[in-house]
Amino acid sequence: MEDLRKRLLKVEERTNYLSQIKDGVEWGNLSNLREKFVDLRDRFYEYTEAQLSEEIRTFEESLSFLEARCEETLSSMDRVRIVRNPHRFSLKDILENVYEDYTELGGAEEVSIDPSMVAARASIMRRVKNKSVMQQVMVIGHEKGHGEEYRNGGCSKPWGNEKALRYMKVAETEGIPIHFYIFTPGSFPVEDYPGAGQQIARNLYAMAKLRVPMISVTSEGGSGGAEAVGMADARLMFSHGYYSVISPEGAAAIEGKIREGEKMPKELVEACAERLHITAEENLKLGTIDRIIYEPPLGAKRDDFGFFRQLKSEIIRATDEVVLKTKSLRAFRAYELTMKKAEENVVEEPHIVISWDLNDDEIKRLLSYRSKKYRLMSCQAYSEESSACAVFYRKARKSVAKLYYSFRYDLLKTQHKQVKKVLQDVSGEGSVLLKQVSSPISAAYDFIARKPGARPSKLPVIGSGGGEDPIEFGDVYTSPLANEDRTVTCPNAEKQGCKDLWVPDLYGEFGGVCENCGHHFPLEYQWYLKHLFDPDSIREFNAGVCAGNPLAYPGFEKKLQAAIAKTGRKSGIITFDARVMGVDLVVAMLYSDFRNGTVGAAEGEKFVRACERAKLKRRPLLAYVHTTGGIRIHEGTLGVVQMPKCTMAVREYIDSGGLYIVVYDNNSYAGPVASFLGCSPYQFAIRSSRVGFAGPRVIRDTTGEDIPPDYHNACKALERGHIQGIWDRREFRRNLHKSLLTMGGGNLYYR
Repeated sequence: MEDLRKRLLKVEERTNYLSQIKDGVEWGNLSNLREKFVDLRDRFYEYTEAQLSEEIRTFEESLSFLEARCEETLSSMDRVRIVRNPHRFSLKDILENVYEDYTELGGAEEVSIDPSMVAARASIMRRVKNKSVMQQVMVIGHEKGHGEEYRNGGCSKPWGNEKALRYMKVAETEGIPIHFYIFTPGSFPVEDYPGAGQQIARNLYAMAKLRVPMISVTSEGGSGGAEAVGMADARLMFSHGYYSVISPEGAAAIEGKIREGEKMPKELVEACAERLHITAEENLKLGTIDRIIYEPPLGAKRDDFGFFRQLKSEIIRATDEVVLKTKSLRAFRAYELTMKKAEENVVEEPHIVISWDLNDDEIKRLLSYRSKKYRLMSCQAYSEESSACAVFYRKARKSVAKLYYSFRYDLLKTQHKQVKKVLQDVSGEGSVLLKQVSSPISAAYDFIARKPGARPSKLPVIGSGGGEDPIEFGDVYTSPLANEDRTVTCPNAEKQGCKDLWVPDLYGEFGGVCENCGHHFPLEYQWYLKHLFDPDSIREFNAGVCAGNPLAYPGFEKKLQAAIAKTGRKSGIITFDARVMGVDLVVAMLYSDFRNGTVGAAEGEKFVRACERAKLKRRPLLAYVHTTGGIRIHEGTLGVVQMPKCTMAVREYIDSGGLYIVVYDNNSYAGPVASFLGCSPYQFAIRSSRVGFAGPRVIRDTTGEDIPPDYHNACKALERGHIQGIWDRREFRRNLHKSLLTMGGGNLYYR
């Protein structure tokens, strides 16, 4: 009878699991089956053993049929519920069943830096020619646990992501591969140092050039929280997992304009889950992942040991593939792996001798492969209006420019610097020698020739030679807001005693700044184009790159066309060459008029090209953020991958000796701040701007706490160390020019 009771409990568990996947709705004959089960459980001892066995067998057959039918008809939201179910396997289950042994780092269980982020030094065993070989790896990932509150649902806090980065660098020092496991609905949105967004940006910046192979496996990948440990050389995903730019509930709140406290329609949530293309199969088609690891029907649980054997084989194979791409001699082993890869659900790992240690040449190939991988991501998600002749001309011009600038800076300027350095050394040595010889003679002459009471003459004052800034507010461009004949009240009027401001003066002579307290009123991006840069110096490039609707998101095409008609531009970023007081630079400007400055594939591509242009021409790169509302949700994970893609471009530009300056204005939030903007060593904000990772509503929904009104303002960002300074809009041009002259290395064209 005890065995029958265990079988009955298993049936109950399977029934409840199926009901949870379907969110308790009436589906199939599940409700009828549940009623019969309750009756059988209540009358358990009234049946004979044979009757119980027959009844339970009938239940098991019915459940198996329903499970098979459910697996065939799984919706995107069903997969989300599978991933969120407490019976699903976790990272600790993987450590126990895939790796031979491990030591957790940075604490264990609730006594940890952040229990939702686990780092462990582990060893994984493989069979090679009937011999056991132990490979050392670093395992880093989110830990959701199985209902423990201290795990925070896998939402890692900033210090958890910092812990992950710390042990990434340990793995780099020891030269061992890193296996990332992603089980997070998103990062915990707090701005306390090191800050949610800023720490994700630091992680991405470091991962771009980590000198070890990296493999990531996604179960639940929620936007920036997933990317914090997701920038890998091979990106795998579980078949029943999901990877998304935003949770389906979050997308529904935005699409349905659901106010806080209102009930979320289930139908809208289900629809948004489908529209976002969040499943493994859809992400594989989009090119945001490389391979799918298949699970048992309705997803793997913590006791599916056959699945763990398969996962072990897949993770070893993925690491082998990445390592082999760096080897000079690899043809036969690569062929063997390709043959194994073609076989589905292979449990046995490949019996191939591959050392996971890389030498310097192999590390260079690894970094080159990683750079190309992310450079090519999402290239199908935007369009570019140009003829075949124009494309040929652009490529030819780029090739000629590359030759020209390489000759000019790599050859001529390098040789000039070396000659100049030698001459300086010779001059320095000669001046010291001359001083030693001439000093006694000069001293004797001065003693004889000096008159009594004479004073030494003053040294002449050497001027800076800098001219006055010729641009005055209102002379070049006046905001259309200045045409309104009315007054406005400063938000600080009660505290600071500010008087009402006449609009023509405020947006004309005062540049949108309160003359009493210095509060900055928002201005359109055209004002900066006219007042920040030298007259007639702006030369836009890549204007033909056009934002698209790669997911065929319902209704978005009309919104996109409306934005194009409104702005006369094809994307939410403007890239151009310009000058500031005679200094040439490349500028990437995110502006609010086009879909609130959100970033999609087109914006990411234009930003990457701006980085490449600045790198080629040895010019500083300015990212001016008029406004950004984050990653464009209508492009799904094709938008999310702009975070690692653009950060990779920034890292390569900075490593080449470039100067990257970011200036925030108005409102700057979410993915861009947590990646290619937040990784700059020089970040500034215009006074009265707001900078952060998540807005007040998201923070309140996630943490259950209200934030103060000044939580995201520039002063708080400066206090937390997220930015390096606050600039007055009226001094923006002068401050930028001063930064261009005092920051950056010797690789800039004017150094």
